[in-house]
Amino acid sequence: MQRENPDEDAAWQAIVDNYGDRVELDPEPPPEPEPDEPEDLSDADTGADGDDDEDEVPAYDRFVPEDPPPVPIPPFDRLLAWLGVFGSPTVLLVFLISGLSMPGWLGWLLVGGFVAGFCYLVIRMPGSPRDPWDDGARV
Repeated sequence: MQRENPDEDAAWQAIVDNYGDRVELDPEPPPEPEPDEPEDLSDADTGADGDDDEDEVPAYDRFVPEDPPPVPIPPFDRLLAWLGVFGSPTVLLVFLISGLSMPGWLGWLLVGGFVAGFCYLVIRMPGSPRDPWDDGARV
């Protein structure tokens, strides 16, 4: 197969001949950016004593997010399971750090509460997404 354009062959040959060579360019200093002129902030709020408050952010530059929705309270059975999962290790840790002796039955009760709460939460976990096209990501 023959190429019709000899300039293209020469260009490819130049690329092959100069493979790995760095191009030497005369470094020119980048153009200096023009200084931004400060905006007229004569409408800015002033403090009670008439002085400008440097810590105060102008109203147009402030982001105020919406109030978050209230935290939902889980049903009693699920709340009890979460209490077993997080409460049991917390009580065991408090007894361990404080150096208090714990009755054996209480230790086994706390371990059983942790295991039962964990198993309950895993069993109650939904097996399929709510929406068939849902990939699970939420913002």
